[in-house]
Amino acid sequence: MKREARTATGSPPTLWDRTRQLASQEILDTALRLFTEQGYDETTIAQIAREAGVSQRTLFRYFGTKEDLLGGDQDRFGQVLTGTISELPAEAGVWEALRAGVAAVLALHDSREQALERFRLLHNTASLRAGWLEKRLRFQEHLLPLIAARMDAAEGRADPRARAVIATAFACLDAASMTWVDNAGKGDIMDLYDECLAAVRA
Repeated sequence: MKREARTATGSPPTLWDRTRQLASQEILDTALRLFTEQGYDETTIAQIAREAGVSQRTLFRYFGTKEDLLGGDQDRFGQVLTGTISELPAEAGVWEALRAGVAAVLALHDSREQALERFRLLHNTASLRAGWLEKRLRFQEHLLPLIAARMDAAEGRADPRARAVIATAFACLDAASMTWVDNAGKGDIMDLYDECLAAVRA
């Protein structure tokens, strides 16, 4: 049975919290529908706000940028990624740790259908791909000390191995998600990720 969502303090959500969550989800659903129907670049913030039944000012209280409307707070993805890896036992290898982080981030999607539409938009919209590349590089830098520690990298010395491993994991995620989109969402994206990683490591 699905557990009741909790606030950042761990307490049950109030009526105000639930109202905000519902409003936020309505805006996200509306934005994703419009992006899918008419294109990301062709959809305006004003149109999303109007069809979601809120003002633009209210919309921006929930989401800071148009990119956030594609799938929520991207910074949260980075927090889940680093948090998942940090919580794994020290004996977990780097590939195992990165796979767990990737799986945790993918699990943030509301549904398989929405994940497919978001990846389709990401891979087919130049402006979104550029933004994703920038965020991906930032995520990789945040992961660097965590992965370097699992590889026993020497302190005070730049070690290329950790960067190479992290970059490989993200490249495999890109390859897996692009293939998943090309296959119209058939199969499991993590199985594709494993196939890509196996090909590289072989």
